[in-house]
Amino acid sequence: MAVSLIYPPRCLGCGDLVDSDFGLCGTCWRETPFIGGTVCESCGVPLPGQADGFRLDCDDCMAHPRAWSQGRAALLYRDQARSLVLALKHGDRGDIARSAAVWMMVAAKPLLENDPLIVPVPLHWTRLLKRRYNQSALLAVQLAKQCQLQCCVDLLHRRKRTESLDGKTREQRFVALGDAVAFNRRQRARLQGRVILLVDDVMTSGATLTACTDACLRGGAAEVRVVVLARVSKR
Repeated sequence: MAVSLIYPPRCLGCGDLVDSDFGLCGTCWRETPFIGGTVCESCGVPLPGQADGFRLDCDDCMAHPRAWSQGRAALLYRDQARSLVLALKHGDRGDIARSAAVWMMVAAKPLLENDPLIVPVPLHWTRLLKRRYNQSALLAVQLAKQCQLQCCVDLLHRRKRTESLDGKTREQRFVALGDAVAFNRRQRARLQGRVILLVDDVMTSGATLTACTDACLRGGAAEVRVVVLARVSKR
């Protein structure tokens, strides 16, 4: 109580006072594009219409089937959601991860069966040294706490540094990331026969998540699912 009087909770977006910790004010909530309703079961992008009991995939996922089995996203990468992701990624706003993990847990509810092992997308050590933290690992740890599941932050590692993927085409992204990710052989026993839930901040083409999925499957995982905080959408 005393802490809340000295440091009253503030909106993650604009900094205004709010009723509870790790939340958004009404204005920022309205400006944050949460994903709900019918979604692509592979990448989580919203789809028109209603679910009919059959698997639904978007046009991109039907044209380019994903390496993972199921995928979900909490937000569309635009407006206030984009600002929150960039603040988490580049602005030392680790406090965003706790609320973001709650939103991701809601989106990922269909993916939580069979006690999945939660694994973050890794950063190359040079980027980790520069940034000082891996935003995907922050999200993964908080998601594991919310879901009461195990998390292994070093299951995967980047064995080579790739160029920035900003502005790259889908094909260029997949070529750049082809063999950039490997599983940690010291953690191989944790992979065997497990369902893996990969966690990342943003999905664009899915090239990074594909590289991570391939690494998990090579290491002996039974299945890989993915959940991201935000999904880039062409709509």
